[in-house]
Amino acid sequence: MNLCGKNQNNKPYFCTMTTHEKYMQRCIELAQNGLGTTYPNPLVGSVIVYNDKIIGEGWHQKAGEPHAEVNAINSVKNPDLLSKSTIYVSLEPCSHFGKTPPCSDLIIAKNIPNIVIGTIDPFAQVSGNGIQRLKDAGRDVTVGILAEKCHELNKRFFTFHTQKRPYVILKWAESQDGFIAPKEKQKLEPIWLSNTYSRQLVHKWRSEEQAILVGTQTVLDDNPRLDVRDWKGQNPVRLVIDRKGKTNLNCRIYDGKSKTIVFTEEKKPAIDQCIFENVIFGNRLVFEIMEIAYNHEIQSIIIEGGRQTLQSFIDANLWDEARIFKTKVTLSDGIKSPEIKGKTQSITAILDDELLMVKNL
Repeated sequence: MNLCGKNQNNKPYFCTMTTHEKYMQRCIELAQNGLGTTYPNPLVGSVIVYNDKIIGEGWHQKAGEPHAEVNAINSVKNPDLLSKSTIYVSLEPCSHFGKTPPCSDLIIAKNIPNIVIGTIDPFAQVSGNGIQRLKDAGRDVTVGILAEKCHELNKRFFTFHTQKRPYVILKWAESQDGFIAPKEKQKLEPIWLSNTYSRQLVHKWRSEEQAILVGTQTVLDDNPRLDVRDWKGQNPVRLVIDRKGKTNLNCRIYDGKSKTIVFTEEKKPAIDQCIFENVIFGNRLVFEIMEIAYNHEIQSIIIEGGRQTLQSFIDANLWDEARIFKTKVTLSDGIKSPEIKGKTQSITAILDDELLMVKNL
């Protein structure tokens, strides 16, 4: 019996896995170690099995560094066993020269006879070519083991390459009576509804996504840093919607500490790490933002803006999942929470907060 996941009540459930599924699950677990560090590459894990025993394993850790298959092969203490082993990999081995040589060629060169693959790579330069190269070399190739889980693992990468846009995550905290903020504020800083642990979790999420997006009013009201100061990791690219250039250089988003892209009608030259992108403000604004983000090779965005920004993506159906903190705070009046429809995947208690994970169907 193996742990397969959690149900709607956040209770673990178990199921019987085949041998292939058992080792593919390990590939997925390894791959998750690279979340936030492999962009623009996918998350990939690999294990090498001889006589039903793992003799090597690895994952892709950072773009430009060795891929999962290379790390797994290099970890095998007795290379003579490779010619009698099976290599498992969560995503099709690459077949082209990028910053590193093709992994499919390495597998062939090492005489590994059996290859088990989770899912096909959607990237046009690979997409089936790695599998075909292995088959042409006379190797036994099995494809589609835990394919759905492998696809979920790389939901950002798949969305980017198949839909030509970033994967979009909406996030907000709301009061017990359904408000995300009071109507008026006394200080130029955030008003926290969620607790300290929930806020730290948000910083972890920021480290996992490539970009974070807010609107003008959030910058003017909160003067946010939009960084990961409460977690270890790389700061996301900051995306700001500022139609009339109301934000100014004293705002923290212009501190030059990370790349910032401002969507505006104003024509301005780039300053430090800040780029100004001209867009037409209208019904297609969110689609223009997605296109520009795609051109900047941004695979995922977490949207932490105010109600108007969040609702604009919801209304355009340009979102993939929402992470909503339901808090015990009561505001009585204020700015109403966004209206959203989707399937609630899970509800998790974080002290006195409840975290709802909602999927767009």
